[in-house]
Amino acid sequence: MKLCLFDDFIPGKIIGETVASLAPLIPELMAMPGRYRMQELIEAWDRIGPAIADYENKPVPLSSVRLRAPVPRPTKLLCAQANFREGLERTNRPVGLFLKASSCVIGPGDTVELRHPDVAVFHHEPELALVIRKPARDVPLARAMDYVFGYTCMMDLSARGMGGFVGFADKSHDGFAPMGPWIVTADEIDDPQSLQVRLWVDGELRHDYNMDDMAYPIARLIEWASTINTLEAGDVISCGVNHQGLGPIQDGETVVMEIEQVGRLSVHVQDPHKRKWPKGIDHEMAAWVKDSIAGKRVPLPSIFKGRKGYGE
Repeated sequence: MKLCLFDDFIPGKIIGETVASLAPLIPELMAMPGRYRMQELIEAWDRIGPAIADYENKPVPLSSVRLRAPVPRPTKLLCAQANFREGLERTNRPVGLFLKASSCVIGPGDTVELRHPDVAVFHHEPELALVIRKPARDVPLARAMDYVFGYTCMMDLSARGMGGFVGFADKSHDGFAPMGPWIVTADEIDDPQSLQVRLWVDGELRHDYNMDDMAYPIARLIEWASTINTLEAGDVISCGVNHQGLGPIQDGETVVMEIEQVGRLSVHVQDPHKRKWPKGIDHEMAAWVKDSIAGKRVPLPSIFKGRKGYGE
């Protein structure tokens, strides 16, 4: 099943190229603030899920509505850090997640504004994101996948050269978590660890990687995160990216990502400062990430040269 929010954050069910409003079926959820309706729907899923499965009342064309991010304000938005082997046999990095501000989330067709002036470059990172189904605390690895409600696409956009790599200033700019176009419930995805992830910038293919390259699989991320803080229904965990397709985003571009069996997400880019970077894959940055994962001590990419907080 595919579930979405559209227009004024109305919960909907995707049926082919149409969407059916769930408002008549779940009027009690419509009394909730729009940005939190999906969490409420997930919490009530055991009760209302069967009725939604059979519901097909008066669908309208998808082209006639505005899709929103399916989870516009997750209580927690967690992102995996250096969680792909990048083609190497192993990684020396421990499992890890960082918090990205949930107010970064925007939806399909929205615009990312690159408004901060003090940035070396802005990068795209297309990722598979999972949505938590129910409260999870100290979850054993063998049961971790029972806590997945579904999957969606997310771009973990990054500002490089702000003084770190995964801190607030690097990851939590307004609009830096495009998400959507909907949630595909977990029962629709047989093996999320085998999905192909792709990203294009103005039609140019950049990322093209498979989820089987993850260093720490989805179940391990849930297990580990639940030892730190109790996960709640509607929390989002983004699984990380293979950096070998990394590249800049800049003014006027359209960025599109697609995950097989999940969906396709597109956003526009606007930069009031009209900065320009070389188009294409940032091979220097990609090589540096791969060397770092391999445990090599290598100089930082040239984009960081002379910037505060990065040394020589």
